Amino acid sequence: MVKRLKYMNKLYKLMNTDDVKIITGVRRSGKTHLIKTFMEELINDGIPEENIIYISLETGKYRKIKNDDELDSVVYDFFENKKGKLYMFFDEIHKVSNWEEAINSYRVDFDCDIYVTGSYARLLGGINRTVLSGRYVTVRIHPFSYNEYLDYYQEKGLCVDESSELKLFNEYLIYGGLPGHLKYDGGDEKEDYLWDVYNSIMLNDIFDLEKITSTDLYRRLVEYVISNIGNLFSINSIKKYLKSDGRNSHPDTIMNYLLYASNAYLLYRVKRENIKKKEILKTLEKYYVVDVGFYNILVVDEDKDRGFLLENIVFLELLRRGYSMTIGNIDQNEVDFVCKRSGKKVYIQVSESILDEVTREREFNSLELIKDNYPKYILTMDDYDYSRNGIIHMNILDFLKDDDII
Repeated sequence: MVKRLKYMNKLYKLMNTDDVKIITGVRRSGKTHLIKTFMEELINDGIPEENIIYISLETGKYRKIKNDDELDSVVYDFFENKKGKLYMFFDEIHKVSNWEEAINSYRVDFDCDIYVTGSYARLLGGINRTVLSGRYVTVRIHPFSYNEYLDYYQEKGLCVDESSELKLFNEYLIYGGLPGHLKYDGGDEKEDYLWDVYNSIMLNDIFDLEKITSTDLYRRLVEYVISNIGNLFSINSIKKYLKSDGRNSHPDTIMNYLLYASNAYLLYRVKRENIKKKEILKTLEKYYVVDVGFYNILVVDEDKDRGFLLENIVFLELLRRGYSMTIGNIDQNEVDFVCKRSGKKVYIQVSESILDEVTREREFNSLELIKDNYPKYILTMDDYDYSRNGIIHMNILDFLKDDDII
């Protein structure tokens, strides 16, 4: 299995700091595998195995732990009379009420290094109002990047050449990067797995936690948004769609429902920005899905838009690289992504192809209207290089495989 060195290296950099390490991300993105791999590395580095505790709140052994007192009885008993640095790992910690109080007490009472995981943003939602405020750092886990996807097959002994790589990318475009689907060879089995994960997110991370009663309305709303990734939305446009589908809903309900999907890391909301005025626009926004595999199980073949799938994949890769993003607007022209990170800014357009002259001029024109000197890129599946006027045209696969390009 891929070690996910980017995340492992980050954990090593944070290791033995006083802060609690909170590892979060969408369900089945690899959080448990990451911390188990990290635990194995600690043992290989000479940490005594008896000084490491791993508690998964989803296992039969620990699933009955519901509050901080019950967790305390397990932890304090386990570490009684232990000597040396202690390492604590808690998987799906949000299932324990008052977990923040318990974790902070271990931080105070023991010479320890603490790691917790959770699949829901609520894990962090109120943490700044608890005893852990200012005493934690967050590590966000995403599904496999395209590079990690290639690593998986190369570790299996596959020789990846130009033709096989294109085939692998097309599979990545269909089934996405959730690691679990890779253990299945058939497309039907992969789709069944994706449906299982999708329904698990809906049931466990949204319906149960948010006490959703109108589950059919909720599913229809989210499926509509996922089916239209890359398109501009407003609350009113979603309301009109639901009404046309025979489902009435209040704008506040729609806003809350979309927030719940974002909290479960199923959807990412991206606002628009006026590039010239450098201000966030209040109307219209876009949503992207955490894994394109969900798009492909929800959308019938004839309605699929490969261009928007590519846009979604680029968006996710930019997230992995630490960028925050807005949708750019300049003189009524759209720039797909205005990307910002540590004082750095990059403008990016994504299109399946710009071989057509009309499409090419449209994509270049939006970037040429921007008069600052920050880097500007157009990412496509084309092999021919159309770079001009300082705007770099690049193949999407080259972008995905090189973390240092952008």
